[in-house]
Amino acid sequence: MADKKSNSQFEKELALVRAMAQVLEETGLSEIEIEREDVSVRVACGTKTVLAAAAAPSAAASPAAQPSDPASIAQGSAASAASDPGAVKSPMVGTAYLAPTPGAEPFVKIGDQVSEGQTLLIVEAMKTMNEIKAPKSGTIRQILARDAEPVEFDEPLVIIG
Repeated sequence: MADKKSNSQFEKELALVRAMAQVLEETGLSEIEIEREDVSVRVACGTKTVLAAAAAPSAAASPAAQPSDPASIAQGSAASAASDPGAVKSPMVGTAYLAPTPGAEPFVKIGDQVSEGQTLLIVEAMKTMNEIKAPKSGTIRQILARDAEPVEFDEPLVIIG
């Protein structure tokens, strides 16, 4: 009986999430949250990055000029990356994954050409995998997120030049 009840509850929650996603699509909102009784559901979609105006875009560094250690990339440029006009920021708090599955090739590498809408990485939040897509076409200049590491809301994840 417990399995049927939990399965029924899951189906209701899944229907609620689908209905909320439909509302997001219809209204153009980027996120919606509902709390009732013992259930709290938040649904967010897409990545909406506001591009700041810059005096002059910096030249894209060649892949060979990039440090090979992801930690040094993240530590050395995270502060300035937040204001970079090519910064793709996290729309939520969660865990970043650079590849679709452990051990698989990453979605993108430094120097890769990407198209608008292409998946750059995944941010897992509340057991939901959220694809972070490129807001514009360009070249991956930096990857600031580290695989399987936590990220904060509005934290720069990738720089597209």
